[in-house]
Amino acid sequence: MDEIKILDLDPKRFNALAAQSRSPAAAYMSEELAYYTDENEIVLGLVLRDTIDNDFVGVLFGRDEGDRFRAFDVEASIETQEDATNWVKGGIKWHVGQGKKEFPQGGNGKNVDLFTPVVPVHKQHLYFSKLSQEEAFVPAKTVINELMSHFVDVDGNFVEQFQSTGFDARLWELYLNTYLNEEQLFFNREYNAPDFIVEKYGQKVAIEAVIVGRKSDNPVSAFKVEPKYLDPSEIKEKHENEMPIKFGSPLYSKLKKEYWNLEQVKGSPLVFAIADFHDDQSMQWSSNALINYLYGVKHEFDYDKDGKLVISALKIDKHELNGKEIPSGYFFQPDTENVSAIIFSASGTISKFNRIGKQAGFGGDNIIMYRFGTYHDHNPDASLPKTFMYQVTTESQETWAEGLSMFHNPNAKFPVPEELFPSIAHHHFDDGQIVSSLPEFHPYSSTTMNMKLTK
Repeated sequence: MDEIKILDLDPKRFNALAAQSRSPAAAYMSEELAYYTDENEIVLGLVLRDTIDNDFVGVLFGRDEGDRFRAFDVEASIETQEDATNWVKGGIKWHVGQGKKEFPQGGNGKNVDLFTPVVPVHKQHLYFSKLSQEEAFVPAKTVINELMSHFVDVDGNFVEQFQSTGFDARLWELYLNTYLNEEQLFFNREYNAPDFIVEKYGQKVAIEAVIVGRKSDNPVSAFKVEPKYLDPSEIKEKHENEMPIKFGSPLYSKLKKEYWNLEQVKGSPLVFAIADFHDDQSMQWSSNALINYLYGVKHEFDYDKDGKLVISALKIDKHELNGKEIPSGYFFQPDTENVSAIIFSASGTISKFNRIGKQAGFGGDNIIMYRFGTYHDHNPDASLPKTFMYQVTTESQETWAEGLSMFHNPNAKFPVPEELFPSIAHHHFDDGQIVSSLPEFHPYSSTTMNMKLTK
């Protein structure tokens, strides 16, 4: 028998394969130090430091009957990191040497299969077809397959919707699920509404996902077309009325469902998580319209004689378009005191999954991926964001949280505890101004360019 080689495993790849099995409680008592695997990734190994007893732990992971990587062997109270490493490496060699590829744990059978078609080809969403079939999206498809082995489909129709008319909404829901897991929150998936109930530090938050969807007269194009880029004047015009109304409609519909009266939500913060899928590339420019609509103000800037940035908040009363009129300031409308915050991201897309997959080492070397966009400039006198561009490789460090914002309701009955969501941007309304706390790198929007090299 050939010698079984043990390889160092990139933590980003370990997270893509096994992070969904990690208990949030582990962070209270341990620190992850090193990751290992065999050449075929049959068994994964993890070395931990027990931060309570200051000794070391070895953990082995293998795929269960549901194709999920889960811990099947643990050795605790090891005196040194070297001994823990030797135990992990020896365990990988022994188990792989037995020829086993499955490590049953009495689970519920196979995981949710997203990519075996359950709807006819002519009813499949174009983006689902691309994700399923095109080599350029293998990194995203691989990551999604790993995630779905843990995903709980409480409605029972996730696969059908993901493959057809509900693709955008279901992808957004899967993205949120993955972000919340990355934030190491405990999940309660016993209820079909709202979409998520998460807990930590004795505090609970309910989250309902919603999107700005496409109109039937604006379908996804089946042909390769140039991305839609709007000039600043077009964007400004859309921000005034069109986009606030587009955001307002689904948020108002969710408000009418009165989730706060559900027993599982009563007395807890309720958050609506919204993403904009109404048109190609629309999420690149629509976020400011959401901010304006939520707080009923827009900000203008100028510089004083000393070159210091001066920001003025101008009140917005209403938004009007084609005979439809809605009041501005969602957080100041009746019943919205029951909505604690709004979450938004321009990044909950296939491209996000593809980049995370690429940096975890999935997909062929012939797929070259570049990302470029804008990010927040922390200079207090900066009025415009900075730009960035980089090639997505295994050296990249993008997180699921990157680009997410939470807009807090100043009138909330039950404010959201920020400590449950430490990795994202937080925005508050204070004395007529929006005050933001942003991560060091906070992208506002980005575009990912995929190139396939051919011989």
